[in-house]
Amino acid sequence: MIPELKHISSELELYVYDLPTLCLDTINLINKSLVEICEGESDTSLNAAKLTFLDFLRNKDETTKIGAVSEFFIHLFLRELGYKQEFLFYNLEERSIKKGFDGYFSQGDTQFIVESKSGFESTKNISHKAKIKEAYRDIASTIGGTSKKSAKGQNNPWRNAYNHASHIDVGTNKSIRKNLKELSDLFDQGTYQNIENFNVIPCSTIFLDDEWSAHFSESILAEEDAFFLALRAKTLKIVCITNKTISAFIDYLEGRDE
Repeated sequence: MIPELKHISSELELYVYDLPTLCLDTINLINKSLVEICEGESDTSLNAAKLTFLDFLRNKDETTKIGAVSEFFIHLFLRELGYKQEFLFYNLEERSIKKGFDGYFSQGDTQFIVESKSGFESTKNISHKAKIKEAYRDIASTIGGTSKKSAKGQNNPWRNAYNHASHIDVGTNKSIRKNLKELSDLFDQGTYQNIENFNVIPCSTIFLDDEWSAHFSESILAEEDAFFLALRAKTLKIVCITNKTISAFIDYLEGRDE
């Protein structure tokens, strides 16, 4: 699926995706990628991976469910843009949402931290702008050591990323693992990082309640450059998805698309 791309500066790009339906091209992309996103280079079949995903979503509250689905599509599209996934979709200890970063990707020698925020169209004052600001702040506080009082912040995010990257089915090269281990050790020692020194990908997904509307995508594309430029980082890739396909995606996992 081809996004609308807005180049804001040499270090800052905005990618905007519209998902009014789960079209055949997107389904084919999911078919090609689902096993690797969830389990890496494993021998799991596509049908088995679908069942595992359904089991993962079962008994989750709506907030957790849309968070997981939004992350999946973020990973799907970043991989299609040429980024390499350096983690598994599920937490390593149990079948739950990952602790630490929502994603850690590479492109050549460059590494990226991904944070995904999502919500429903019906939520008061929701916008891609607000969700991007939330994702950016979350990355900054997580690596800056200021989120340690939260449930997420009680975990060393770099150690979690290192453990994922060390999984044999992920296939992360040694230089990335070495970098993550060094950052993990520094975090344990109380030496935290500044977001301005990292390549970050804050992401926003808004799930529509009923009718399709391009309002949210149009609003973020029309946003003044000053908003984006105030989000300081080494490089910044912003991803916004307006999604009306959550029920269609569940149908796909259940096999009713076939």
